[in-house]
Amino acid sequence: MTADTCEEAGSREKATFAFPFLDLSHQFESIQDELESSVLRVLRSQRFILGHEVEAFEAEIAAWNSSRAAIACASGSDAVLLALMALDVAPGDEVITTPFTFVATGTAITRLGATPVFADIEPGAFNLDPTQVESAITRRTRAIIPVHLFGCPADLAPIIAIAEANSIPVIEDAAQAIGAKYRGRQIGTIGQIGCFSFYPTKNLGCAGDGGLVVTNDEQLTERLRILHVHGSRTRYSYDVIGINSRLDALQAAILRVKLPHLDDWTRARRRNADQYSRLFSKYSLDSHVRLPKAPDYAHHVYNQFTIRTSDRDRLRAYLRDSGIPTEIYYPFPLHLEPAFSYLGKKPGDYPEAERAPREVLSLPIYPGLSIEHQMQVVEAIARFYGK
Repeated sequence: MTADTCEEAGSREKATFAFPFLDLSHQFESIQDELESSVLRVLRSQRFILGHEVEAFEAEIAAWNSSRAAIACASGSDAVLLALMALDVAPGDEVITTPFTFVATGTAITRLGATPVFADIEPGAFNLDPTQVESAITRRTRAIIPVHLFGCPADLAPIIAIAEANSIPVIEDAAQAIGAKYRGRQIGTIGQIGCFSFYPTKNLGCAGDGGLVVTNDEQLTERLRILHVHGSRTRYSYDVIGINSRLDALQAAILRVKLPHLDDWTRARRRNADQYSRLFSKYSLDSHVRLPKAPDYAHHVYNQFTIRTSDRDRLRAYLRDSGIPTEIYYPFPLHLEPAFSYLGKKPGDYPEAERAPREVLSLPIYPGLSIEHQMQVVEAIARFYGK
């Protein structure tokens, strides 16, 4: 992945960088033989849809994250959609979630004719603020979707307590946070359903789009398995209205190779985050830049290393001119995006979710990032602040 390649709807500006924002080549080279062998195995089998590779991957990842069942699907976006479908979310229903997230969280709700109801975020980890959730509940609330943004778990205990008190299921959007833990438990396995993405930039990425839903509920397991294959249990017999959302065998084979390496890659990301903290401290940048800090309950996996600063736009321009790549996730909260204008929300409705897009800046954090490149990043930031 080149320096000017960015995730989904990110910036398309071109610049010459000293190194990439995300470089997957190191990861590929370390397991190239295994990957090529797995792809060749599928090509020789001529079994491209579902089958052994997908079933084996589902079993392996369910064992890895201690979930009762894992159902692979076509994308992380579809994972959220399938979770909502499994809970019978329908037109007229409401689903509470954060406005500071990737658009797929919100559009999955709207595709079923339901209404996204936003609650503000807390400023530390950018996740759904539990104190804002209860006041957003109405008699039409059908689900709550906390998002584990940038790899940091949301504070699930108070959210789930509120949900249980109101008999509302919780869907964990863990698209960016595979391997993260909340009070020692794997995220995605704590609510009724967990949703993951295998987009190539994720901590566990395939060679295209891919997703996963996990659950510990037997009835939801059966419903999810039916829904993602056109609503069918047996060929040409359809029990419910479903969708076509299958992870293909090639992607499953690739993910089977990568999964055993995920814990090592996560440790590398966490080491890089610790190294950034030491470097920022060395240059006494605390008064200028706020670093991501995992709450006590969270095991952060750093899909992104996102700092905050009131000088964000000037700093980013300086870093670009210095050959340092950065990204902004996300430039606007969902309630101020044109696609959600029909909700009638306005500036000021969710102050923290509006402040964050003006201040956030993501720095390179991928496992193969060298200490030399991290030093270049922080030294450039130090120069900007005259350190």
